[in-house]
Amino acid sequence: MTDKEQAMKTYAYAAEFEPGETHGVVVVSFPDVPEAITQGDDMVDARGQAEEALGLALLSYPQRGLPLPKARTKAKHLMQIAVAPDVAAKLAVLEAFSEAGISKSELARRMEKDEKEIRRILDPRHATKLPAMVEALRALGKRLVIGVEEAA
Repeated sequence: MTDKEQAMKTYAYAAEFEPGETHGVVVVSFPDVPEAITQGDDMVDARGQAEEALGLALLSYPQRGLPLPKARTKAKHLMQIAVAPDVAAKLAVLEAFSEAGISKSELARRMEKDEKEIRRILDPRHATKLPAMVEALRALGKRLVIGVEEAA
């Protein structure tokens, strides 16, 4: 694995799937993201719910002024769950902006955009279009890479 591949961030975290109290229900928790806990009617539903819960929990970190937790937990009984692609792109923008240590007005200048538009791009609750996030990442010295893998 190259240094570049190692540095690529996927926003995937280990999830623990356990039987719920009701027959068939599956409870999902994330050791590295304790705020992300959910359940599904079955394993398929639980995976979808887990992706959404993880995304919502991770998007709350920048809102609270906290860095994203590191994905440290690895165990054979845990399953890796990644956030939805739009959430991953938003998290990448928020992290890159935080790491850059620049102001919103500086990012607006770099992107040749109005600062109001930059505030929307940096708002974790705002559904930003992919081209705007790609442009923001480029202005912050990053690039978005998209991959495809087999569904589990």
